[in-house]
Amino acid sequence: MNDPLGWVAPALADLDARSLRRRLRHRDERAGRCTGGLVSFASNDYLDLAGDPRIAAAAADAATVWGAGSGGSRLVTGGTALHRELETAIAAWKCTDDAVVFSSGYLANLGAVAAVVGPGDVVCSDALNHASIVDACRLSRADVRVYPHADLDALDAALAGARRARRRLVVTDGVFSLDGDAPDLARLCDVAADHGAMVAVDDAHGCGVVGPDGRGTAAAQGCEHRVHLSVGTLSKAFGAVGGYVAGRADLCEWLRNRARGFVFDTAPAPAVVGAALAALAVARTEPRRRETARRRRG
Repeated sequence: MNDPLGWVAPALADLDARSLRRRLRHRDERAGRCTGGLVSFASNDYLDLAGDPRIAAAAADAATVWGAGSGGSRLVTGGTALHRELETAIAAWKCTDDAVVFSSGYLANLGAVAAVVGPGDVVCSDALNHASIVDACRLSRADVRVYPHADLDALDAALAGARRARRRLVVTDGVFSLDGDAPDLARLCDVAADHGAMVAVDDAHGCGVVGPDGRGTAAAQGCEHRVHLSVGTLSKAFGAVGGYVAGRADLCEWLRNRARGFVFDTAPAPAVVGAALAALAVARTEPRRRETARRRRG
Protein backbone atom coordinates (compact mmCIF):
# COMPACT_ATOMS: atom_id res chain seq x y z
CA MET A 1 0.00 0.00 0.00
CA ASN A 2 1.32 3.48 -0.87
CA ASP A 3 2.46 5.67 2.00
CA PRO A 4 0.17 8.74 2.10
CA LEU A 5 3.14 10.75 3.40
CA GLY A 6 5.61 9.31 0.94
CA TRP A 7 5.88 12.70 -0.76
CA VAL A 8 7.41 14.42 2.29
CA ALA A 9 10.97 13.06 2.14
CA PRO A 10 11.39 13.83 -1.60
CA ALA A 11 9.92 17.28 -1.05
CA LEU A 12 12.41 17.98 1.73
CA ALA A 13 15.22 16.68 -0.48
CA ASP A 14 14.08 19.12 -3.16
CA LEU A 15 14.31 21.97 -0.66
CA ASP A 16 17.84 20.82 0.19
CA ALA A 17 18.80 20.71 -3.47
CA ARG A 18 17.62 24.30 -3.95
CA SER A 19 19.21 25.50 -0.69
CA LEU A 20 15.75 26.42 0.62
CA ARG A 21 15.50 24.13 3.63
CA ARG A 22 15.59 25.90 6.97
CA ARG A 23 16.75 24.35 10.23
CA LEU A 24 15.94 25.73 13.63
CA ARG A 25 18.66 27.02 15.90
CA HIS A 26 18.22 27.02 19.67
CA ARG A 27 20.20 29.42 21.82
CA ASP A 28 20.98 28.75 25.47
CA GLU A 29 20.67 32.34 26.72
CA ARG A 30 17.88 34.86 27.10
CA ALA A 31 16.86 37.19 24.30
CA GLY A 32 18.76 40.43 24.02
CA ARG A 33 20.71 42.74 21.77
CA CYS A 34 23.90 40.78 22.44
CA THR A 35 23.92 37.05 21.73
CA GLY A 36 27.00 34.90 22.17
CA GLY A 37 29.06 38.01 22.81
CA LEU A 38 28.01 39.58 19.51
CA VAL A 39 25.57 42.37 18.72
CA SER A 40 22.60 40.79 16.92
CA PHE A 41 21.18 42.55 13.88
CA ALA A 42 18.87 39.63 13.10
CA SER A 43 16.47 40.18 15.98
CA ASN A 44 13.13 41.97 15.99
CA ASP A 45 13.89 43.11 19.55
CA TYR A 46 14.34 46.69 18.38
CA LEU A 47 14.25 48.35 21.81
CA ASP A 48 16.21 45.63 23.63
CA LEU A 49 13.27 44.85 25.91
CA ALA A 50 12.83 41.10 25.41
CA GLY A 51 15.52 40.32 27.97
CA ASP A 52 14.96 43.32 30.23
CA PRO A 53 14.68 42.14 33.86
CA ARG A 54 11.80 44.57 34.51
CA ILE A 55 9.74 43.02 31.74
CA ALA A 56 10.51 39.50 32.94
CA ALA A 57 9.56 40.50 36.49
CA ALA A 58 6.24 41.94 35.29
CA ALA A 59 5.53 38.67 33.46
CA ALA A 60 6.30 36.67 36.60
CA ASP A 61 4.13 38.92 38.76
CA ALA A 62 1.21 38.61 36.36
CA ALA A 63 1.51 34.82 36.32
CA THR A 64 1.60 34.73 40.12
CA VAL A 65 -1.52 36.87 40.43
CA TRP A 66 -3.56 35.63 37.47
CA GLY A 67 -2.20 32.13 36.84
CA ALA A 68 -0.32 30.50 33.99
CA GLY A 69 -3.21 30.35 31.53
CA SER A 70 -6.18 32.56 30.74
CA GLY A 71 -8.81 29.83 30.92
CA GLY A 72 -10.47 30.25 27.55
CA SER A 73 -11.46 32.73 24.88
CA ARG A 74 -12.28 36.19 26.19
CA LEU A 75 -15.89 35.93 25.06
CA VAL A 76 -16.32 32.85 27.27
CA THR A 77 -14.16 32.82 30.42
CA GLY A 78 -10.71 34.05 29.42
CA GLY A 79 -10.97 37.79 29.88
CA THR A 80 -9.28 39.44 32.86
CA ALA A 81 -8.94 43.00 34.09
CA LEU A 82 -5.30 42.74 33.00
CA HIS A 83 -6.28 42.16 29.37
CA ARG A 84 -8.52 45.20 29.45
CA GLU A 85 -5.78 47.26 31.08
CA LEU A 86 -3.46 46.47 28.19
CA GLU A 87 -6.08 47.43 25.60
CA THR A 88 -6.74 50.70 27.41
CA ALA A 89 -3.01 51.46 27.56
CA ILE A 90 -2.57 50.74 23.85
CA ALA A 91 -5.53 52.95 22.93
CA ALA A 92 -4.17 55.81 25.05
CA TRP A 93 -0.75 55.46 23.44
CA LYS A 94 -2.17 55.25 19.91
CA CYS A 95 -4.60 58.15 20.52
CA THR A 96 -7.60 56.03 19.51
CA ASP A 97 -10.93 55.27 21.16
CA ASP A 98 -10.14 51.64 21.85
CA ALA A 99 -7.94 48.67 21.00
CA VAL A 100 -8.36 44.89 20.72
CA VAL A 101 -5.54 42.55 21.75
CA PHE A 102 -4.91 39.31 19.85
CA SER A 103 -2.56 36.41 20.59
CA SER A 104 -0.23 37.44 17.76
CA GLY A 105 0.22 40.09 15.12
CA TYR A 106 -0.50 37.41 12.53
CA LEU A 107 -3.90 36.74 14.10
CA ALA A 108 -4.58 40.46 14.37
CA ASN A 109 -4.27 40.81 10.60
CA LEU A 110 -6.28 37.66 9.88
CA GLY A 111 -9.01 38.74 12.25
CA ALA A 112 -9.22 42.40 11.26
CA VAL A 113 -9.26 42.02 7.47
CA ALA A 114 -11.71 39.11 7.38
CA ALA A 115 -14.02 40.90 9.83
CA VAL A 116 -14.43 44.06 7.75
CA VAL A 117 -14.54 42.66 4.19
CA GLY A 118 -15.98 39.52 2.67
CA PRO A 119 -17.79 38.26 -0.43
CA GLY A 120 -19.00 41.18 -2.52
CA ASP A 121 -16.23 43.46 -1.22
CA VAL A 122 -12.86 44.50 -2.67
CA VAL A 123 -9.56 44.60 -0.80
CA CYS A 124 -6.52 46.26 -2.38
CA SER A 125 -3.20 44.97 -1.08
CA ASP A 126 0.38 46.13 -1.70
CA ALA A 127 2.43 43.53 -3.57
CA LEU A 128 5.05 43.40 -0.80
CA ASN A 129 2.68 43.08 2.14
CA HIS A 130 3.50 40.60 4.89
CA ALA A 131 2.35 37.00 4.54
CA SER A 132 -0.23 37.51 7.29
CA ILE A 133 -1.94 40.18 5.17
CA VAL A 134 -1.78 37.98 2.08
CA ASP A 135 -3.42 35.14 4.01
CA ALA A 136 -5.96 37.51 5.56
CA CYS A 137 -7.05 38.76 2.14
CA ARG A 138 -7.49 35.21 0.90
CA LEU A 139 -9.45 34.12 3.96
CA SER A 140 -11.77 37.12 3.72
CA ARG A 141 -13.19 35.75 0.42
CA ALA A 142 -13.30 39.33 -0.87
CA ASP A 143 -12.13 40.22 -4.37
CA VAL A 144 -8.39 40.76 -3.84
CA ARG A 145 -6.61 43.26 -6.06
CA VAL A 146 -2.84 43.39 -5.62
CA TYR A 147 -1.23 46.64 -6.73
CA PRO A 148 2.51 47.10 -7.48
CA HIS A 149 4.57 48.06 -4.47
CA ALA A 150 3.79 51.59 -3.28
CA ASP A 151 2.24 52.46 -6.66
CA LEU A 152 -0.60 54.71 -5.58
CA ASP A 153 -1.65 55.50 -9.14
CA ALA A 154 -2.26 51.77 -9.61
CA LEU A 155 -4.14 51.71 -6.32
CA ASP A 156 -6.32 54.58 -7.52
CA ALA A 157 -7.11 52.67 -10.71
CA ALA A 158 -7.92 49.49 -8.77
CA LEU A 159 -10.33 51.35 -6.51
CA ALA A 160 -11.90 53.14 -9.45
CA GLY A 161 -12.81 49.75 -10.85
CA ALA A 162 -14.43 48.70 -7.57
CA ARG A 163 -17.25 51.22 -7.37
CA ARG A 164 -19.92 48.53 -7.28
CA ALA A 165 -18.35 46.70 -4.34
CA ARG A 166 -20.25 46.72 -1.08
CA ARG A 167 -17.13 47.76 0.87
CA ARG A 168 -13.59 48.68 -0.12
CA LEU A 169 -10.44 48.21 1.96
CA VAL A 170 -6.85 49.27 1.33
CA VAL A 171 -4.30 47.34 3.40
CA THR A 172 -0.58 48.01 3.55
CA ASP A 173 2.44 47.55 5.74
CA GLY A 174 3.67 50.67 7.49
CA VAL A 175 7.35 49.75 7.38
CA PHE A 176 7.90 46.91 4.92
CA SER A 177 9.78 44.01 6.45
CA LEU A 178 12.18 43.23 3.62
CA ASP A 179 13.33 46.63 2.40
CA GLY A 180 12.52 48.81 5.38
CA ASP A 181 10.77 51.41 3.22
CA ALA A 182 7.37 52.97 3.89
CA PRO A 183 4.53 54.06 1.60
CA ASP A 184 3.29 57.62 1.32
CA LEU A 185 0.48 57.01 3.78
CA ALA A 186 -0.90 60.54 3.60
CA ARG A 187 -1.45 60.23 -0.15
CA LEU A 188 -2.67 56.64 0.24
CA CYS A 189 -5.33 57.94 2.64
CA ASP A 190 -6.26 60.60 0.08
CA VAL A 191 -6.71 57.96 -2.62
CA ALA A 192 -8.75 55.74 -0.29
CA ALA A 193 -10.96 58.65 0.77
CA ASP A 194 -11.68 59.54 -2.86
CA HIS A 195 -13.21 56.08 -3.27
CA GLY A 196 -14.82 55.69 0.15
CA ALA A 197 -12.37 52.97 1.16
CA MET A 198 -11.26 51.92 4.62
CA VAL A 199 -7.53 51.97 5.38
CA ALA A 200 -5.67 49.32 7.39
CA VAL A 201 -1.98 49.74 8.20
CA ASP A 202 0.05 46.88 9.67
CA ASP A 203 2.90 48.72 11.37
CA ALA A 204 4.54 45.73 13.03
CA HIS A 205 8.03 47.04 12.26
CA GLY A 206 7.26 50.71 12.88
CA CYS A 207 5.23 50.68 16.11
CA GLY A 208 7.32 51.47 19.14
CA VAL A 209 10.15 52.89 17.04
CA VAL A 210 8.89 55.34 14.41
CA GLY A 211 7.02 58.60 14.91
CA PRO A 212 6.17 60.70 17.96
CA ASP A 213 6.11 58.57 21.11
CA GLY A 214 6.83 55.60 18.84
CA ARG A 215 3.23 55.59 17.60
CA GLY A 216 4.26 54.40 14.15
CA THR A 217 4.54 55.34 10.49
CA ALA A 218 1.17 57.04 10.13
CA ALA A 219 1.92 59.24 13.14
CA ALA A 220 5.32 60.08 11.65
CA GLN A 221 3.58 61.18 8.45
CA GLY A 222 0.87 63.13 10.25
CA CYS A 223 -2.09 61.03 9.14
CA GLU A 224 -2.72 58.56 11.97
CA HIS A 225 -6.25 59.91 12.48
CA ARG A 226 -7.10 58.81 8.92
CA VAL A 227 -6.15 55.15 9.41
CA HIS A 228 -9.20 53.11 10.34
CA LEU A 229 -7.49 49.91 11.46
CA SER A 230 -4.10 50.44 13.07
CA VAL A 231 -2.54 46.99 13.42
CA GLY A 232 0.62 46.30 15.39
CA THR A 233 2.54 43.68 17.26
CA LEU A 234 3.86 43.29 20.78
CA SER A 235 6.59 40.85 19.73
CA LYS A 236 9.05 43.24 18.12
CA ALA A 237 9.77 46.63 19.68
CA PHE A 238 7.99 45.62 22.87
CA GLY A 239 9.83 42.33 23.27
CA ALA A 240 6.79 40.29 24.31
CA VAL A 241 4.24 38.50 22.11
CA GLY A 242 0.78 39.32 20.78
CA GLY A 243 -0.87 41.78 18.44
CA TYR A 244 -3.45 44.53 18.51
CA VAL A 245 -5.85 46.53 16.38
CA ALA A 246 -6.50 50.12 17.50
CA GLY A 247 -9.29 52.30 16.16
CA ARG A 248 -12.79 53.63 16.70
CA ALA A 249 -14.82 52.23 19.57
CA ASP A 250 -17.58 50.82 17.35
CA LEU A 251 -15.07 49.16 15.04
CA CYS A 252 -13.27 47.53 17.98
CA GLU A 253 -16.61 46.28 19.28
CA TRP A 254 -17.29 44.78 15.86
CA LEU A 255 -13.93 43.00 15.92
CA ARG A 256 -14.67 41.51 19.34
CA ASN A 257 -17.84 40.03 17.89
CA ARG A 258 -16.75 39.07 14.36
CA ALA A 259 -12.96 38.62 14.22
CA ARG A 260 -12.57 34.84 14.31
CA GLY A 261 -8.97 35.08 15.54
CA PHE A 262 -10.34 36.82 18.63
CA VAL A 263 -13.67 35.07 19.13
CA PHE A 264 -12.38 31.50 18.89
CA ASP A 265 -8.84 31.90 20.24
CA THR A 266 -7.77 31.33 23.82
CA ALA A 267 -6.89 34.68 25.38
CA PRO A 268 -3.18 35.52 25.73
CA ALA A 269 -1.59 34.19 28.90
CA PRO A 270 -1.45 36.67 31.81
CA ALA A 271 2.35 36.60 31.84
CA VAL A 272 2.41 37.78 28.24
CA VAL A 273 -0.07 40.57 28.97
CA GLY A 274 1.87 41.70 32.03
CA ALA A 275 5.10 41.77 30.05
CA ALA A 276 3.51 43.78 27.24
CA LEU A 277 2.07 46.32 29.68
CA ALA A 278 5.45 46.83 31.31
CA ALA A 279 7.25 47.04 27.96
CA LEU A 280 4.85 49.67 26.65
CA ALA A 281 5.40 51.76 29.78
CA VAL A 282 9.19 51.46 29.56
CA ALA A 283 9.21 52.29 25.84
CA ARG A 284 7.18 55.44 26.43
CA THR A 285 9.28 56.66 29.35
CA GLU A 286 12.67 55.82 27.84
CA PRO A 287 12.69 57.45 24.36
CA ARG A 288 16.45 56.92 24.09
CA ARG A 289 15.70 53.32 23.17
CA ARG A 290 13.95 54.21 19.91
CA GLU A 291 16.51 56.94 19.23
CA THR A 292 19.24 54.29 19.49
CA ALA A 293 17.32 51.90 17.21
CA ARG A 294 16.82 54.58 14.55
CA ARG A 295 20.46 55.69 14.76
CA ARG A 296 21.74 52.14 14.27
CA ARG A 297 19.45 51.67 11.31
CA GLY A 298 21.43 54.44 9.67
